[in-house]
Amino acid sequence: MEMIKVRDVSTKFGTNLIHDKVSFTINQGDIYGILGGSGAGKSTIMREMILLEDIQSGTIHVLDQDIKNFSLKELYKLKQNWGVLFQFWALFSSLTVLENVTSVLKEYTSLPLSLINEIGYTKLKMVGLPDKAAALYPAELSGGMKKRVGLARALAMDPKLLFLDEPTSGLDPSSAESFDRLIVELKNMLNLTVVVVTHDLTTIRNALTKFVIFHEKKVLFEGSFDEAKAANHYEIQKFLKT
Repeated sequence: MEMIKVRDVSTKFGTNLIHDKVSFTINQGDIYGILGGSGAGKSTIMREMILLEDIQSGTIHVLDQDIKNFSLKELYKLKQNWGVLFQFWALFSSLTVLENVTSVLKEYTSLPLSLINEIGYTKLKMVGLPDKAAALYPAELSGGMKKRVGLARALAMDPKLLFLDEPTSGLDPSSAESFDRLIVELKNMLNLTVVVVTHDLTTIRNALTKFVIFHEKKVLFEGSFDEAKAANHYEIQKFLKT
């Protein structure tokens, strides 16, 4: 099943062309990477998928629905099908860990507070955080813990799609590998489709099932790591540092 279908998307900021008719497909169960050099528009295309940037040209279908032509009511409902972990966590500094994780449940559901908190504790356990972390504030957490809190919040609504923007950025190698393993475990356990913006070669090798590489505003490659390694193309090999 096609979960996300990007077709002929072009994006321009002023006179700066970012994407020139890029197309790719993300299937159910993928851990799909969006790769490319600095300024290639990786995060921009993700922001277009999750409705934080307007789609200027082309189409993006999410869960078989054209998100470019949706009403506000339809978009509000669609957004409940995905969770997002932003690069710098985007946690509310004035809220505790538990309050951060449960904030989306309070916004989108009418569940009783006791059940909302129970779900929050469950999500924290899923991402490897102890119950005692629930009462802490973001300022009291390490960078790795903040990422896990952001991930728990992204999972709070039991999404079909999980978007991760540079999830291992700022982590030491051991923590980054641990986070990659966690993503694979959660994908398998929760039947998720995961979209990852990354430049981390370890993540590319060990976690991604498929990826797209942007180069010079276009799609240079789409496929698996093994397929990329086998490709007789200088820019692909240079990007993967093989």
